[in-house]
Amino acid sequence: MEANAYQSRKNVVVLLVPPRYHLLPPPPVNPLLGFIDPSFHGQVLFPCNLPLPSSFAFGLGPSFLIPMEEESSLSLLKFMGNEGLLPTLKEEEKRKNVISKLKKLVVAWAKKVAWQRRLPREKIAATCATILTYGSYGLGVHGPESDIDALCVGPFFATMDEDFFIVLRNMLKSRPEVSDIHCVKDAKVPLMRFKFDGISVDLPYAQLKLLVVPDNVDVLNPLFLRNIDETSWKSLSGVRANQRILQLIPNLENFQSMLRYVKLWGKRRGVYGNLNGFLGGVHLAILAAYVCQNHPNASVSILISSFFSTFATWPWPTPVVLQDGTPSTAGAVIETRSFMPIRLPCSPHEYCHSNITKSTFYKIRAEFLRGHVSTKGILNPDFNWNSILEPFAYSKKYTRFVKIYLSASDQDELGDWVGWVKSRFRCLLLKLEGLQGFCDPNPTEYVDMDVSEPNVVFYWGLNPSKSSFMNIELVEEDFLGNIYSGYHGIPRKIELSIVQASELPNNAEFNSGNAKKTKACWKIVNDRRIPAYSRYLPDYFVGYVATNGDTRLPTSGA
Repeated sequence: MEANAYQSRKNVVVLLVPPRYHLLPPPPVNPLLGFIDPSFHGQVLFPCNLPLPSSFAFGLGPSFLIPMEEESSLSLLKFMGNEGLLPTLKEEEKRKNVISKLKKLVVAWAKKVAWQRRLPREKIAATCATILTYGSYGLGVHGPESDIDALCVGPFFATMDEDFFIVLRNMLKSRPEVSDIHCVKDAKVPLMRFKFDGISVDLPYAQLKLLVVPDNVDVLNPLFLRNIDETSWKSLSGVRANQRILQLIPNLENFQSMLRYVKLWGKRRGVYGNLNGFLGGVHLAILAAYVCQNHPNASVSILISSFFSTFATWPWPTPVVLQDGTPSTAGAVIETRSFMPIRLPCSPHEYCHSNITKSTFYKIRAEFLRGHVSTKGILNPDFNWNSILEPFAYSKKYTRFVKIYLSASDQDELGDWVGWVKSRFRCLLLKLEGLQGFCDPNPTEYVDMDVSEPNVVFYWGLNPSKSSFMNIELVEEDFLGNIYSGYHGIPRKIELSIVQASELPNNAEFNSGNAKKTKACWKIVNDRRIPAYSRYLPDYFVGYVATNGDTRLPTSGA
């Protein structure tokens, strides 16, 4: 039964709760924390008998309500435009040109690699590779400053280690539009990260058992996925999830508008960012798609209200699963180990990777509930869309913070160092949870302007109900051991300390939600340039292995 169902016989509109939810007493709220008390271990998440939105009052019929929804949705679109969430036509054209140039480049790359393999001339002419977009750009919800997530899909003979990370990297390096190339080889999904015409691009690689990879390759077709390696499978998951979401949503425009707003909410309220233990882009996309499926005819404003009401009362750890028209697989394993399991829509056995911990789970739940309460007047003519997006006031919620200070000798080294440390943040969060019972890792990155060296500072809120002393030196020592495990670069500076709310910088209370974040990005530092030769043509020099961001081009080649 839909949450915003009409009861036209009585000319009444009410908000109905799906039958799977029960009217249960609310969990205890800690007045000091301002949200659900982490010490509560009950099974109930939130009450379903919360006050109904004022707009869903008795006496409002559909003929009156629909114009209100339209007016509310128009005011939302105007608000998003004023917030700078929508890219201009010029910015859109620039991104399209980047993708077009990348596609031409990887086609030339595939033919070059085919020549190195000494394939027959007709196969060299036929071979092809392509670029597939995913993430926020693939879903059409990117902003002016958003990166482009693009997947390079290559033929069966093009390997990752030699052909992708050396040959293609050298070809990118030779382009005047390309700068700041980094190789992220040790990540769960290895990729290259670079700027193309000033736009940041994340480029992982997937190798299919094909000679020709056309532009319209159907990555959802199991025939194309036979016998591919595990890394390629992981690289393809983002594209496959995106494409399946776009197939399953009933209204693309409403989905995009809703998701843009929800992402901004997550950033403003400090619950966006997978590395910090919160919701990532794919999590929010699937949650938004779920609401769109259950309310196919709803306006954007009602979809946003339904988003918060749905997940404020969701019986976690029951997984969120999109309806795809296929019956449930018999004996399928249901993911219950994570706090908030969300199934990828492209496979009955795969779930979104999550770093959510006990602390971040409680905060996300509390923010869902706050959003639900804040949308009670969403159809009022004077409803303020900014009220839901009020930045989370860390300095008012917490009295003590863990200050994480990271610095390096120059900005490029700092980006590498911060990216590596952030990829290990979950270990630090779990350690602090064990000592304090709760920790809120503010995802915002600050800069200490009183220090001359390039730096990034994080402030994580500690449990206000615990004011006991914590030996931060032991925590730092434990965290450093985790950071240096597997790290091949030169260690930069990191300091952990406990600070009071009064010591926070003036700008630490405001998070616009639009600030650029430092993505996980690091390089293997090596002072020597290592030449690489083809395994198939021992005398053929393909280039130098990436060393400290300075890969030289070969002087000879095809």
